[in-house]
Amino acid sequence: MAGHGIPVYSWRLAPDGLATRRQLRAAGLRPGGQDVVAQLERPRYRRGPLTAYLYRVDLAKPVRPMTPGKAAALAKANTARRTCPECRTDAGYVIPASLGMCVPCAYPEDQRAA
Repeated sequence: MAGHGIPVYSWRLAPDGLATRRQLRAAGLRPGGQDVVAQLERPRYRRGPLTAYLYRVDLAKPVRPMTPGKAAALAKANTARRTCPECRTDAGYVIPASLGMCVPCAYPEDQRAA
């Protein structure tokens, strides 16, 4: 079976030597500019199949190391995601986008009852 000119494998039946982006990352690798060589398809009910693209492990390159500047920018971004815009405190978790503020600020009446 072929899709878009590349081989298509059923879920969990890909040959050795091929990996998804997540599998490469778990091994400390990245695709490194190579093209997709195959794809996996996992059947789903009511919608089309889930597709995962596969890359050759032997052509993968090591993940680039984190620079001090990138580490600082990432730490700053994560701090911003945990800071409540209402009370300006670090919530200790990523503020849910659905609430837009920490849980105590979003539901103050629940906090008084407890």
